[in-house]
Amino acid sequence: MNMKKLKQLQRWLYCLLLGGCFVTSTQAFGQNQEKTPPNVIIVLVDDLGYADVGFNGCKDILTPNIDRIANEGVKFTNGYVSYAVCGPSRAGLITGRYQGRFGFRRNPLFAPNDPAMGLPLSEETLAAALKKAYYKTIAIGKWHLGAHHTLHPLKRGFDDFYGFLSGGHRYFPEEWTLADEYEARSQFDGYKTMLLRNYERVEENAYLTDALSREAVSYIEKYQDGPFFMYLSYNAPHTPLQATPKYLDRFDHIKDKRRKTYAAMVSAVDDGLGAILEKLEELDLRENTMIWFLSDNGGPEPNNSSDNGVLRGKKGDVYEGGIRVPFAVSWPASLPKGKVIDQPVISLDIFATAVENAGKPIRTKNKIDGVNLMPFINGKKKKQAHDWLFWHKYDQGNYALRQGDIKIVNYQKQGKMLFNLTKDISENQDLAEENEQTFDKLQKQFKQIEAKMKPPIFLGLMHNEEYDKLHPKRWHRPK
Repeated sequence: MNMKKLKQLQRWLYCLLLGGCFVTSTQAFGQNQEKTPPNVIIVLVDDLGYADVGFNGCKDILTPNIDRIANEGVKFTNGYVSYAVCGPSRAGLITGRYQGRFGFRRNPLFAPNDPAMGLPLSEETLAAALKKAYYKTIAIGKWHLGAHHTLHPLKRGFDDFYGFLSGGHRYFPEEWTLADEYEARSQFDGYKTMLLRNYERVEENAYLTDALSREAVSYIEKYQDGPFFMYLSYNAPHTPLQATPKYLDRFDHIKDKRRKTYAAMVSAVDDGLGAILEKLEELDLRENTMIWFLSDNGGPEPNNSSDNGVLRGKKGDVYEGGIRVPFAVSWPASLPKGKVIDQPVISLDIFATAVENAGKPIRTKNKIDGVNLMPFINGKKKKQAHDWLFWHKYDQGNYALRQGDIKIVNYQKQGKMLFNLTKDISENQDLAEENEQTFDKLQKQFKQIEAKMKPPIFLGLMHNEEYDKLHPKRWHRPK
């Protein structure tokens, strides 16, 4: 008996023993298997350029395993995140809600004594929601949703955690010189802490990206009887630019040293995804595993040598280069192969799609802003998934709103702008002057949406000195 039939038999017998399902003689195992809830894996990378994956046309960095997600599933050409920098973007992704609804409108500081510096307890994570459908839940890599013990991943719906709590990390283990967060004395000391497995600090000898990939494979083995949800949050290719010879040697054709190291970091992620796909296939889990791939925001082009291609702007901008990202999903059992979706979607939709396809009804704690993308992908719904999408850099006063093909942008210095993204993806031709009524209409829409949001609930990365003055015991170890 092959592995696939053996697993089907085991699951069928398990159901009979529990009295949880009844299979008539006319039901085939295949029909019962179709109702099995999918495993869900989110592969989130950090500061990846829109044009730095093969499925978006990259030529100098080969990403065969990342490309498999798009080629074996669905590629979203207009895939967005809900914020232009990583902390708020991640808060939106993990809750399925615009982060402004709960005041997460800045990049949080690394502040292990502050229970307000992170994702508020009013919010339900995707992990907590899926546990209602008996999922095992794993978070791996970068957290950046709070370093206080009440905000730890294991307090936010996850069964397992391997990674770090800060907004970034150094990649070579010999540079992890701090035993824990209370040895930090500055914001970026968080990059030098030892890694955590659940609540315990661990000795780690591997290059960070390789370690995270290894752990992902290990947890897939551990929870292979499923269903499981894995939030695999790589910090690559975020700075510092650090890579091992194994990956650097692949890119001798890239003469720019920074771009070469950046390419090597992306390649390490690609290898990791390859190992994950291999393990899923080995365990006969690939068909019924929903895998999402995306970046947390656009590439900060000059900072890490990323490339946003034809898109205007970079990380931090509400132009396309800050918010439109590589975005794809694969679920062989239920999604078409090689489909391209051009209508706008957003990272908030991942929550809704996972929850609504979890095999049983899930009542979420809060009303979410994302939508289940399955009927739009499969053609059952012809209209666009969203009437509008919006972005607001609160402290800078810059904002944007997209409705259909039209996007308005307002910058404090540049003023108001309007673009037709279908005709002008690079946002070069400002049409605001000749479409003043349209701009005013969409600006009114933005103001109505913004009125329902909350102001920031904590000081952010740009307020580090101010925060230190207000919190002189920021790094004191609790007694």
